[in-house]
Amino acid sequence: MINARDYQRIEAAIDWIRTHFEHQPSVAEMAAAVHLSPYHFSRLFSRWAGVSPNQFLRIVTLDAAKQHLKSAPNLVNTALDLGLSGSSRLHDLFVDLEAMSPGEYRRGGDGLSVRWGVADSPFGSCMVASTGRGVCALEFLDQTLHPDAAADLAITGTPPKRMQKRWPRASFEQDHAAAEEWMTRIFATSSKQSIRLHVAGSNFQFQVWRALLRVPTGRTVSYGGLAQAIDKPGAARAVGQAVGSNPVAWLIPCHRVLRGDGGLGGYRWGPRRKAAMLALESSRGAATL
Repeated sequence: MINARDYQRIEAAIDWIRTHFEHQPSVAEMAAAVHLSPYHFSRLFSRWAGVSPNQFLRIVTLDAAKQHLKSAPNLVNTALDLGLSGSSRLHDLFVDLEAMSPGEYRRGGDGLSVRWGVADSPFGSCMVASTGRGVCALEFLDQTLHPDAAADLAITGTPPKRMQKRWPRASFEQDHAAAEEWMTRIFATSSKQSIRLHVAGSNFQFQVWRALLRVPTGRTVSYGGLAQAIDKPGAARAVGQAVGSNPVAWLIPCHRVLRGDGGLGGYRWGPRRKAAMLALESSRGAATL
């Protein structure tokens, strides 16, 4: 798996390609933008995305041409109805979303055992936590985006403050080996995986999160389209807040939500990471066509 430093280079390269694709840059120009040789850049990019830089450039160009269609209301509802299966994708994640009971939530996690750790993912270092019933948190760690740096978490053994605030009475056990195992399962590309989530949220948040799970890999949806999908067409702002409160990155795919005009929009873990996630899903889908 690519480490955090390599991911930062890939993230920067994707950002550069997205802003320069109209000029159809060469591999040498892409490589120079991230201070790598064309050979090293091509190998690194192909290992991460599963396609060559030139193939990815074609994907970005095609996606730009189709972007206005993706946000059309009739296509949004169709995408939500398709589910997570499809022959054009390399793999699918089957996610079972289980709510923490109101009693568990009120007790602040009393009696709950949470194992957490830090590990590398295709999108940089992240913290993953789980209970006996599934993954309860997955957060990307970045010095500029998160108050707890990955290195500090790994060294001090203290769980993130956000988790302690969420479950003040829970017991926490540091387990980086378990975190690495979760990363392998979550980001596997060779076989179908079944992932169970155990998260807390309001009924409205769960409606939004379940609708997000119905957005197919490689597709996007607008905030307004997501509001329509849960039969609350006037609640786009509230939907946006629910999307932003997603405690489990990638698995609940809030990165697939775009602005109504097709723009990338914000993302809790950074818009460049969001662009990288969408790019990887697009490249994997294209690679199997």
